[in-house]
Amino acid sequence: MEVLNAIKTRWSNYKYKNKEIPKEVVEDILNCGRLAPSAKNRQPWYFVVTSGKTKTNIIKVMKDKAKNITNKSEMKRIGHSCSLLSTAKTIEKVPILVLVYRPDDIAWAKGDRLSIGACVENMCLRATELGIGSLWILDTIYVEKKIQEITHNENMELVCGLLLGYPDQKPRKKNRKKLRNIIKWQA
Repeated sequence: MEVLNAIKTRWSNYKYKNKEIPKEVVEDILNCGRLAPSAKNRQPWYFVVTSGKTKTNIIKVMKDKAKNITNKSEMKRIGHSCSLLSTAKTIEKVPILVLVYRPDDIAWAKGDRLSIGACVENMCLRATELGIGSLWILDTIYVEKKIQEITHNENMELVCGLLLGYPDQKPRKKNRKKLRNIIKWQA
């Protein structure tokens, strides 16, 4: 598959088959993330691949947090508990949750997070090319401290998660802004 085709056909997948992904395929996808460009060539990404008991513990923490959100400012920040609960339920259906961490260094925060964005996009495109569904998720950060404890990464920042699994739904049409509405040429 050509890169342009992978870009055009990549989509956020929410339904997955109950089918394991071979370890070699997961490592191939992670390797493509590793090859992404990074600010100052820091390569700040660190991957924790979860399944089984670890993934189940993360789901429980997310569901518990969703049930216990009562503070209005926290609801507003998270987008109410539905987002967190919905993501936890999606994680239940997928064989692999990849957690993407970075060194907890405030001086490099912006550059590292931008670099991790490129890394995750590389992984999403490679997954697409291999017929693997993916979903880039943010909701893990709302229970970051608990996930750090579960994965024994208290000294790192949890940037995001990436779900990987064989898709069990047809791709949906992507709703994208028109290029003319998001570009300004200036001399």
